[in-house]
Amino acid sequence: MNTVTIGLVLALTTIAAGCTTTDSSRNLADAGVPGKALAQQVCSICHGADGNSTNPTFPKLAGQQESYLIGQLTDFRSHGRSDPAGSEYMWGISRHLTDVQIQQLAAYFAQQQPIADTSANAKLEADGKAIFMNGLANQNVPACETCHGAKGEGNASFPRIAGQHADYIAKQLRVFKDTEMRPKGAVMKVITHDLAPDEIQAVAAYVSTISR
Repeated sequence: MNTVTIGLVLALTTIAAGCTTTDSSRNLADAGVPGKALAQQVCSICHGADGNSTNPTFPKLAGQQESYLIGQLTDFRSHGRSDPAGSEYMWGISRHLTDVQIQQLAAYFAQQQPIADTSANAKLEADGKAIFMNGLANQNVPACETCHGAKGEGNASFPRIAGQHADYIAKQLRVFKDTEMRPKGAVMKVITHDLAPDEIQAVAAYVSTISR
C-alpha cells in the first residue's frame, strides 16, 4: 500500500468517525447524546433549530420557561399529557429521554430568542388584549396576565405564551375547556369553562403578536 493510499484510508476513517460521534447522533435511545444535539438534529425538524416553529401544529419553544419545558417533556414521557398531536408526536420521541437530556433540552430552548407572529386582525387582537389584561368579570374569567405575566412571558410553571402560534393557543384552550387530556392544567379548565369560541380566538390572536 503506497503512501497516497494509506493517507486516503486514514482520511476516510477520520471522516467516518466524525459522522458517528455521539454529539452528531440522532439516536433517541442513546443516553449519551447531549440535549443540544437532540434539539438541533431531532427537535428542529418540527420546532425549528432555534425553537421558532413555522408550522402551528408544533408550538414555538424559543424563550419558553425552562421549568415548564421540563415538566411538559416529563409528562409526555410518562404519558401524563395526551392531547392530540402532542401524544402522537411526543410520546415516542420522549420515550427514552433521560432526566439530564430533558434538562438540557429545556435549557437550550429557553435560551433561544422568540419571534412573535405579525399582526393580522387588529380588531380581534384588541378584543383579545382586553381579555388578557382585564379578564371577563361577568364570566368569572381572570386576566391572563395574572399568571402568564403582563407580556405573556410566563413564570416558572406558567408557560410563556407571548408570540405563540394563534392556532396552537386556541387548540390548547379548547383542550383545557373540553377534555381531560391535560390533567395538570386543572386550573385552566376552570378558567376556560365559560370562554366562548370567539373569545378564545381573540385571546389567541392577541398573544401571538406579543413580543419580548
